[in-house]
Amino acid sequence: MKFTVLGPLTLHDGGPLVIPSAPKTRSLLALLVLNADTPVSQDMCMGELWPDDMPPSAVQSLHTRILHLRQALAVAPSVGSLEAAKQVLVTHSRGYMLRLHEGALDLHDLRFRLRAVRQAELARDDRKLSFALREALKPWRGSVLGDTLAGPWLQPHVTSLEEQRITLLEKRMAAELRLGLHHELLPELRNLTAHHEMHESLHAQYMLALYRSGRAAEALTVYRELRDKLVEQVGIEPSERLRTLHGAILAQSPDLALRGPEGVDGLLPMLSAG
Repeated sequence: MKFTVLGPLTLHDGGPLVIPSAPKTRSLLALLVLNADTPVSQDMCMGELWPDDMPPSAVQSLHTRILHLRQALAVAPSVGSLEAAKQVLVTHSRGYMLRLHEGALDLHDLRFRLRAVRQAELARDDRKLSFALREALKPWRGSVLGDTLAGPWLQPHVTSLEEQRITLLEKRMAAELRLGLHHELLPELRNLTAHHEMHESLHAQYMLALYRSGRAAEALTVYRELRDKLVEQVGIEPSERLRTLHGAILAQSPDLALRGPEGVDGLLPMLSAG
């Protein structure tokens, strides 16, 4: 049995299984999955499902939704019965806990893959780092819990995981720019900057890839359009780091040339920091 949260919420056990479609029941399941092997209080469950206007029937409704989740788990071949499902989704003191073995959640896969990323970073091996980062990004199949309503307890998890994905993407782009893959990265960086319209680090990487591909004018256009959005929508100027890159492109600074791990690509961690 395996749950996924790095995309739509799904359950597989030898094949895809149907999980309750009711929005609040799915939110409850997601809350339990993201807190697997940790007791989740009844108050937290109800606060997630009814953050603004909790009905008088909230406790009974919660109990009913837990029953529906156990019935869905009972269908899984590795569970097999409602009684066994009660040992997977257990009633804890004033709350509930979902028991998941190692490997029963796509976040477990991510954690394993991140070890290879750390090893490649320590070794300063960009080829291994690029491969490890691509592997680490594979578990994502779309927006985190993209088909599930996220309330006050789920949303921080969702935000944190989405930020982690962007961080891994930034690291991958930086490693592959150091490897001289600027031409190959252009389509992906174009899409990323279109989706993340005010993300400075991704725009910096796109500008550098364009410049190294002989498209300095387009790199300057990327900067100008980003600056316009920041000023008009947020009321701020681009960061000093981005302005420094812009100035270097204007001056056609030799520091922007590809020089390997000890060259200007040291600029990329600076641009993506903070």
